[in-house]
Amino acid sequence: MAASARRKTPITAERITEAALEVVATEGYDALTIRRVAAVLGTGPSSLYAHIVNKDDIDDLLIGRLYAEVVLPEPDPVEWRAQLRAVYTQIRDLYLKYPGISRAALATVPTHLETLRVGEGILAILLTGGVEPRTAAWARDALSLYVSAYALGQSLVQQRRRHQDQEWVLSHEELLDRFTALPADEFPLTRRHAADLISGTGHERFEFAVGRLVNGLESAAG
Repeated sequence: MAASARRKTPITAERITEAALEVVATEGYDALTIRRVAAVLGTGPSSLYAHIVNKDDIDDLLIGRLYAEVVLPEPDPVEWRAQLRAVYTQIRDLYLKYPGISRAALATVPTHLETLRVGEGILAILLTGGVEPRTAAWARDALSLYVSAYALGQSLVQQRRRHQDQEWVLSHEELLDRFTALPADEFPLTRRHAADLISGTGHERFEFAVGRLVNGLESAAG
């Protein structure tokens, strides 16, 4: 009865987006296909083509939905660096809620209005900070790529841990042992700095990288 009622509900871009998010949240991004989304909606793939052309369109809808949750500050010429870090931290956290979804951001050209809204807001922060327009454009691209790649890497590690792939995911202690066991004549620096190479907890490395990228724009901002 419930399935019959669900099939009678008109297919909309909104429902496609909700179903796609459900797939990613419960099964991971690798499971996301037009056929799988259609199954969640209780219909066939052909029913979706009135709203999408291909899976890229679903990716665009997904990222647009996530970016709708991003809160943009009023650009401040003094606090612009902190504002940038805060916006990209929001994006990171949204990506991490849905395993592997940042691949959608890496694979598509943004056309969704919410995605464009966030891009506009980030550009406004950079320009308000005094960053030269071309530098601002490239910095936005570099930061966005890093955040997407970081979130994807975190998702892959979590996925491997869930599947108990011990050969791929090592503990800090195991990794330290491997580095320090390398031949000293070939890898003297790796052995000497092994603890530094595996250091960092939580999102410390993320904060370090984003901070360095943002702070590197200070001279351009004057």
